[in-house]
This record gives sequence, structure tokens and C-alpha cells, in this order.
Amino acid sequence: MLVRCSTALQRFYVIMATSFDKSTVAAEARPSSNPAKKPRKMSTSAAAMTAAFDKYAHYLNTLNDKRERVVKASRDITINSKKVIFQVHRISKYNRDEVLEKAEKDLAAVTDQYMSRLVKELQGTDFWKLRRAYSPGVQEYVEAATLYEFCKTGKLLNLEAINASLLPLSDPSFEPLQINILDYVLGVADLTGELMRLAIGRISDGELEYAKTICRFVREIYRKLTLVVPTMDENYEMKKKMDTMLQSVVKIENACFSVHVRGSEYIPLLGCSSDPNFSFLGAQVLEL
Repeated sequence: MLVRCSTALQRFYVIMATSFDKSTVAAEARPSSNPAKKPRKMSTSAAAMTAAFDKYAHYLNTLNDKRERVVKASRDITINSKKVIFQVHRISKYNRDEVLEKAEKDLAAVTDQYMSRLVKELQGTDFWKLRRAYSPGVQEYVEAATLYEFCKTGKLLNLEAINASLLPLSDPSFEPLQINILDYVLGVADLTGELMRLAIGRISDGELEYAKTICRFVREIYRKLTLVVPTMDENYEMKKKMDTMLQSVVKIENACFSVHVRGSEYIPLLGCSSDPNFSFLGAQVLEL
């Protein structure tokens, strides 16, 4: 009996093992319902987005390079415009024509060599995007041009005349670079400081009437700008310059007032007095 049971149990194990192997092979032979995931390919929209970002990166890099070149051109304009201003400050009643002729040549060189480079960099682009990069140089150029014009004609050089002088520098196929009204007004505000120094220098040289002319001119500029500045959109920088302009007006007025009221105490330049009995600080002139 026991032999029969053990034999039957062995047969059961053999049958189970055989059926297990068959089911395993069949399972392996059947296709899996969850196949392995293949790597996804980049969709068309993702490729377009990558191309767009590459385009933006190229645009920003080009704009930054252009900004650096514009800053360099603006710096050169500032340096050479200051040289024109220094040249004009050498003016006196004895060398007026000579000094103005030299200043005119220097100003023309600034326009032809340095402003032309700025114009070429900015033509065909949006000027306002790079305005902060070139604004300091343009303001200094306006200051030099208006100072020269005042010393030559006694009048203020207007914005239309300055922009007209820049038109030949532009390529006719592009929109020409035009100095905007804000940079022009800021440059005129700086002009009053240079006129204050010029007036003080003329008083020291005995040219009181010329100093009074400068005083009236600067006072008129300040009066007109006090009406304009409150209506300007970007007037923060202009407000600071208005305070400096008022100080310049007061300095010129005080200098002219002191010479006018205390004229009897005014000491003319040594060697320039028409009074043969004039002596320095009341001391007797010793005859050697």
C-alpha cells in the first residue's frame, strides 16, 4: 500500500513539473502586454522652442556687443567735446577770432570722426534701447556746440540745427540718428555751468558788459526751463541740474552785482589801467 502511494506521489510531482515547464515556456513565448519603453524623440514644438531661444540668445549677444561699442564711442565724444570747451574758455577780447576759429575746427573734427562712428552704430536700430549708453556723449557734444555758438553769435543753437548737421553722416537708406529733445535740454542745462565760468573769467579780465550779457542769457534759459521741466516725463535728472543751474545764475549775478555796486573798489588788471595815477592797493608808484 505504501509503495503504491509513493509511486502515485512521484507521478504527481512529475506531472506538476512538466505542466509548470510548459506554462513557463508558453508565458515566455507570449508577447508581453507591457513592452519596454523606447526613448522618446523630441517633438516638433520642442525643437521650434529651442530654435527660438537660440535666436533670442544671438540677438542679446549682438545687442550687448553693440552697446559696448556705443559706450566707447560716447566716451570718445565726451573727451573731445571737453577739449572744444577748454579751447573756447581761452577766449578774450584780444584773441577772439583766433580762438573761435580753432574751436570750430575742433568741433568739426568731433562731428566727422566721433559722432559719425556713433551714427553708424545706431543707424537702422531703435535708438531708445541704447539711449543710456550714448546719452552722456551726446549731452557733452550739445554743450560744446552751444557754447561755441553763443561765443560766436550770442544766440542759443537750437536742436534742429544740430540734427541738420548730423544728417550728412547717416546712410540715406536708414533712418537717420536724431538727437532727442531730452538729451538736448540736458546739454543746455550743462551749458549754463560753462557760461558761469566764462562770465567769471570775463569779469577778471575787465569785460563787465560781456559778463552782464552772459548773466541775462543764463537767467533767461533758467526762466524758460522752469516752465518746461515740470511737464517732462523723465525729469529726475533734469531736476538735479536745475538746482545746479540756479547756483550758476546766482554766482553770475553776485559777481556782476559786486562789481557794479563796488565799482570804485574794483581793481583793473595790472598794466591795463587807463589811469596814469593808478597804484596797486593805494601804494605809491616808485620811479626807478
